[in-house]
Amino acid sequence: MTYSLSRREFLRKTSAVSAAAALLGTGCLAAGKSKASKLPNLVFMFPDQFRRQAIGYMNEDPVITPSLDRFASESMVLTDAVSSYPVCSPFRAQLLTGKYPLSNGVTTNCNSAQIVMLKQNERCLSDILYDSGYSLGYLGKWHLDKPHEPYVGRRRGRVGMQGGGIVWDEFVPAHRRHGFEFWHAYNCRDQHLNPRYWTKDSKRTEPVYFNEWSTKHEADVAIEFIKNPQNKYRSENKPFALFIAPNPPHTPFDQVPQKYVDMYRGKTYKDLLNRPNVDLNNPHPQAKAHVKNYFAAVTGTDEQFGRILDALKEKGLEDNTIVVFTSDHGEMMGSHNRMHKSVPYEESIGIPFIIRWPKKIPARRDNLLLTPSDIMPSLLSLMGLSNHIPNDVEGADYSSIMLGKKGKRPTSALYLNCSGQHGGRRGLRTNRYTFTITPYEKGEKEILLFDNLRDPYQLTNIAQSNPKIVRKLTAELKRWLKNTNDPFVIPTEA
Repeated sequence: MTYSLSRREFLRKTSAVSAAAALLGTGCLAAGKSKASKLPNLVFMFPDQFRRQAIGYMNEDPVITPSLDRFASESMVLTDAVSSYPVCSPFRAQLLTGKYPLSNGVTTNCNSAQIVMLKQNERCLSDILYDSGYSLGYLGKWHLDKPHEPYVGRRRGRVGMQGGGIVWDEFVPAHRRHGFEFWHAYNCRDQHLNPRYWTKDSKRTEPVYFNEWSTKHEADVAIEFIKNPQNKYRSENKPFALFIAPNPPHTPFDQVPQKYVDMYRGKTYKDLLNRPNVDLNNPHPQAKAHVKNYFAAVTGTDEQFGRILDALKEKGLEDNTIVVFTSDHGEMMGSHNRMHKSVPYEESIGIPFIIRWPKKIPARRDNLLLTPSDIMPSLLSLMGLSNHIPNDVEGADYSSIMLGKKGKRPTSALYLNCSGQHGGRRGLRTNRYTFTITPYEKGEKEILLFDNLRDPYQLTNIAQSNPKIVRKLTAELKRWLKNTNDPFVIPTEA
């Protein structure tokens, strides 16, 4: 099992040595030069609900993504990256803390009906970068604060927005921004065509509204941050880290500029819902109505990401900037007659993870089973800051593998869902299998086992006919539960 404490320390030390050697070999930490001046920049973009399959480079969904296709050809593309808990807030907390939900406390989405939020005393990726001399910027959806009285903008919207009287949006004061100095963000508000943001100096009651598509607006601000006219956005003599978190292609799907919808003119839902696990004779009504809008938002995101890449090139920052494109989780879009996320199917847990660092990270595909908790330690080590990885981080440092070096690889990635009367659901994603256990009342349970090699669309549950594989994966899951201090109880007969 890869994630035992001793193994994790081993991974951290060996990866740090490999990463440091690579940096020294490229002059990145050359003696006699300022370390801060040679630290790489970071641009980290993670649109919400953008599934792995929705990039043309992957040859799965029939999407139009020229910028991402080109970027992928220049980058390391992880074909098996997994969102361990495919819900917005839990992903974001894992990304920043390097810890799994039961350890960082963000076990569901943050809103007024829940009691969870990112703790102020967590030592986050951004805190470490700030203390290491980085200029930090955050744009878009934060979704790590619990709304507090007096609530900001309570509204009752239609299903898929802010319905039921639950409040999602929140003003995030400076002391809860974890080192992000440049702030153009909100907590959670599904208004793509009329977004609002709090800026660095905004008061709680004074958000700023913009009448344009939120992803385009955030790309505009990101480009200004990168180009930095008159040093208005950041310190020009410091390395920078910019996190860009667009809400689209998250719901509501129909809030997308028409020009992107028009790019799919002539296509019907039968053309676009091309996965064999979608019943085209009786498709989910939301998938039938909105697949074109979803893909349109994907294409719009692609265009705006391309503009950000162009800004890096124009500024002469390409070679010393690590660029990551990923997402917090996927979107079922009618597969298995389901919509949205939270379930263990590939369309839900499968996320893009594409990372580029010219002349440092070799361009290729790789089946590394990266999870959100692994991103923080891996990035810190890549950036020459492995000594600053907190001791309580639960994710593994895979920087050496990213750099094309040898490194210990995980045999599985953890999947969990903490909702439900009996502790929710737990499972594993290996390079071949997807395996989950869901306990019910009176000792009853549901076990899912899919062979993703022979059955990539997960059409046949083979758990009953493969008890040896179930026992083997159950034993591995138990080790995961122990190493993450998870009290989840696996039925004894599983």
